[in-house]
Amino acid sequence: MAELLVIRHGQASFGQDDYDVLSDLGRHQSRAVGALLGRIGWEPDRLVTGTLRRQKDTLTAMGFDAPPEEHAGFDEYDFADLLHARFDGQVPIVVKEDRKAHFRALRDTVFAWQDAAFDGASETYAAFAARVEAARRFATDTTARRVLVVSSGGVIGQMTATVMGAPKRHMMELNLQIKNTAMTRFMFSGARFSLHEFNATPHFMSPQGADLLSYS
Repeated sequence: MAELLVIRHGQASFGQDDYDVLSDLGRHQSRAVGALLGRIGWEPDRLVTGTLRRQKDTLTAMGFDAPPEEHAGFDEYDFADLLHARFDGQVPIVVKEDRKAHFRALRDTVFAWQDAAFDGASETYAAFAARVEAARRFATDTTARRVLVVSSGGVIGQMTATVMGAPKRHMMELNLQIKNTAMTRFMFSGARFSLHEFNATPHFMSPQGADLLSYS
């Protein structure tokens, strides 16, 4: 069996004009997970990211200099676009400024999106699910034995819920649990694909590492 190791990007710039930029903490997290893989001798045969800057910069900060392959199916859903569509362009200020309100709105908006309860989003949930599956197939259609992917929380939640045969709501419950630079590992061989490990962060399991923990 071959391994597909999917790592969530490091912390991005929540509350800033450009979210798609690693914070200082995100760079530290990325270096920590890269150092862990080096210590245990886990060397990938293939590198893949989505097209987002925070994903590619996470891979670079991990210590991998070779340019990765890219597949847009590993890009996160556009939450700002979903909010705009759900609230007809009038997103409540509290959603933008209050962290708890932001995550409540994230959960409720994605649930509504899954139910096609509002119009105007640039991508339907069905289209998102389809492109994530296409990205998974792309990453596992290979002779490589160790494939490393850097992606985002929603994508990882979708992949995990799908392989578990879980209800669609479970995608979001998983999404909200996924830590920055957490590792989710799948095993594959031909058409066989299974979950081996979810949301692991051994690089945070020390007094110093605990200070690196974040979810956004």
